[in-house]
Amino acid sequence: MGEWETVIGLEIHAELNTKTKIYCGCKNEFGAAPNTNVCPVCMGLPGALPVMNRKVTEYAVKMGHALNCVINPVSSQARKNYFYPDLPKAYQISQGEFPICGKGHLDILVDGKVRRIGINRIHTEEDAGKLIHDGAYSGSLVDLNRCGVPLIEIVTEPDLRSSHEAWIFLTMIKSILRYIDISDCKMQEGSIRCDVNVSVRKSGQPLGTRCEMKNINSFSGAVRAIEFEADRQIRLLENGCTVVQETRRWDDMNGKSTVMRTKENAQDYRYFPEPDMGATVLEERYIAEIGAQVPELPNKKQIRYVNEYGMSETDAYTLVLDCDKSAFFDACCAVGICTPKEAAKWVIGDISRYTNDTGISVIDTKLTPQSLAELVKYVENNTVSVSGAKKVFDILISEGGVTAEIIRKLGVEQNSDADFIEKLVGKIIQTNEKSVADYRNGKDKALGFLVGQAMKMSQGRANPALVREAVQRRLAE
Repeated sequence: MGEWETVIGLEIHAELNTKTKIYCGCKNEFGAAPNTNVCPVCMGLPGALPVMNRKVTEYAVKMGHALNCVINPVSSQARKNYFYPDLPKAYQISQGEFPICGKGHLDILVDGKVRRIGINRIHTEEDAGKLIHDGAYSGSLVDLNRCGVPLIEIVTEPDLRSSHEAWIFLTMIKSILRYIDISDCKMQEGSIRCDVNVSVRKSGQPLGTRCEMKNINSFSGAVRAIEFEADRQIRLLENGCTVVQETRRWDDMNGKSTVMRTKENAQDYRYFPEPDMGATVLEERYIAEIGAQVPELPNKKQIRYVNEYGMSETDAYTLVLDCDKSAFFDACCAVGICTPKEAAKWVIGDISRYTNDTGISVIDTKLTPQSLAELVKYVENNTVSVSGAKKVFDILISEGGVTAEIIRKLGVEQNSDADFIEKLVGKIIQTNEKSVADYRNGKDKALGFLVGQAMKMSQGRANPALVREAVQRRLAE
């Protein structure tokens, strides 16, 4: 028998950043006073009729293009029936048999290999309300502000094989949503959340019985939930027990799950066509126009950066997750005067450090792609040391200016003149006889000390590479 294999499918819910809700004109905003952004439609009052928000349709089609989905020219809404206190109609308007987006896929890079993860469907639906638990009350309070907030649900095929793959996929989906600007993806506000389906099997065997994990509030929580559930199922099977299909609630604080309900399938929701809304019909031209708005996406950028620029998978991944930083990096490379791999180090390192400390996006700073490209070029051709370049960078990003002028003003330009280097090294060798003797007796660390003394004497302006070369040559004489 082969090793155990984990099989994972995801259901990702993303709130869309439209101005109004999906079926009415109420504001779509977070943080308003309870039950203030409500109307008869989202409160589910008798006789109130829903009307589809066109922007929701546009955003769903856009995400469908991003995930290489078949965009269905005709789709329809359906009623998903279930009772819960924060669902005033006792049904949710969603999509059943005819979703707006059909089969698709997303390519992700995992451990140097491209993995193609299938997308089963993307559909639109309304969000439910929110239950508030307050110690001053014995029961629960209901806030209906969230009722009718527009969602898309992205359902994957069971193609993921580890918690690590799932985490990469989730973070890439989050980044794509930002790239195409249809969701703010604020997890702390519930803008993006996911349910996880997990089963295990021996390699080469049919799919096992799956269990769905709910109440997952972070991507790191999804990783922990997957690992817990896979381990739980493996232990059951190895002890001769069977896995029961059920929905489980994940408790991230205690790192375990508990049973919510057993064997839930689509038929349990009694889907039927929404009688108050007609079909959504899309023209081919409209579908194509939306597709033309989709930029190069982070998963494709990552693969391109690795293949074209020789970047590591990790560096490329870090760079593409932030659409502003990756756009800035691309513009820097387009200047054509520096090595992309070296430019990436500054974006991932110094720029990220600045944006994290200040909360300011790189596109809102004084730094320009042209000035960064020039700075990287000066470092690459040894005109400026890395430490000197960092001083220049601090001024460029906070105050702006011309790179060459700031270098001259700070006096950080390196001296590569051969006569200057030779005289400098000669003085260092004459005044550090003990270190010279140590090096000639096999103590290699003495070389670094001598180079350091030369740099100190030149106040950091000597070209360190030429200094090292000159010291080694003189000591070998």
